[in-house]
Amino acid sequence: MAQKVTATSRLPAEGRGWPLGLDIGGANLKAADGRGNAHSEPFAMWRESDRLAARLEALLSRFPETTRVVATMTGELADCFATKAEGVAAITRAVVAAAGIRPVWLWSIREGFVTPDQAMRHPFDVAASNWHALATWVGRQVPLGRALLIDIGTTSSDLIPLEDGQPRARGLTDLGRQLQGELVYTGARRTPLCAIPGPVQLRGVSLHLAAELFATTLDIHLLRGDVAEDPDDRDTANGQPATRAGAIDRLARTLCCDRTELTDDELKSLADQLAEAQLNQLLAAVDRQAARWPRGWESVVLSGSGQFVGEALCRRHPLLSTARPLSLADWLSPEVAESAPAHALACLLLENG
Repeated sequence: MAQKVTATSRLPAEGRGWPLGLDIGGANLKAADGRGNAHSEPFAMWRESDRLAARLEALLSRFPETTRVVATMTGELADCFATKAEGVAAITRAVVAAAGIRPVWLWSIREGFVTPDQAMRHPFDVAASNWHALATWVGRQVPLGRALLIDIGTTSSDLIPLEDGQPRARGLTDLGRQLQGELVYTGARRTPLCAIPGPVQLRGVSLHLAAELFATTLDIHLLRGDVAEDPDDRDTANGQPATRAGAIDRLARTLCCDRTELTDDELKSLADQLAEAQLNQLLAAVDRQAARWPRGWESVVLSGSGQFVGEALCRRHPLLSTARPLSLADWLSPEVAESAPAHALACLLLENG
């Protein structure tokens, strides 16, 4: 029988050494070693799942001191896999192949650290577990009182309550967490603008955006100046550079026109309206949490590449505006905060031996 290793148990001697945490998503691969080094890169799981092991091996080569690997995932939801169990098994095998002789652990929502065999036997405990790894580690940093972890990434947002250092999420699966308002499928980069609820106002008329992947939330945040331009980044809706000029072209397409048909003021208004609508989605989720925590939270922990959205959320919601803010980007670094679940895994593994 495979040895059961939990978040509070000691690891076997052969499983010790310097760790590397991996967060394997459907659109990004993230790695961190728990001592300030982190790396994130795009990876389209739905198109390239057969290349995952090779990409992970290349990622591991960036951290040559790694002697053991611990992983969490959300990529099992990619539609290249028929079921989540199939996705968990494929990702687990890829991690083991990339790790070579290094011991491998995975994070289980119910058990903490588990072996690859255990992960594949209990796939729903490992699927979409990155939020739980992060919340478990964040709880070490806010061990007393009530806290809310707000992690806003490229694709989705987690709002996880903690009490006396323990995660108090009611949902465990993605579906369960959406039902509880603990997962909101909106992010700072990849969310198609047509998926943001509600019409926009233009020239006194309410219009719905074209139901096409013409533009994403990256574009409105580029136009608003919350995300820096990166001409080398082409991970956009049309494969063109992540610049303000490119964002204007993409945003115009969502109204079935081009840049010559809209004024600068109209483009800015559209970006502001869509950013407000996205924020309202998150405010509604906080309201659902507040019904359970009417006294609010003493601390709010912010992380993820979309932390600026979380900061706006805190300014707007009365129960968040009075809480003590803790920014992982300020405390650690923006790079580590972007890969926060991977960093959390490495730190938790170090804590266990």
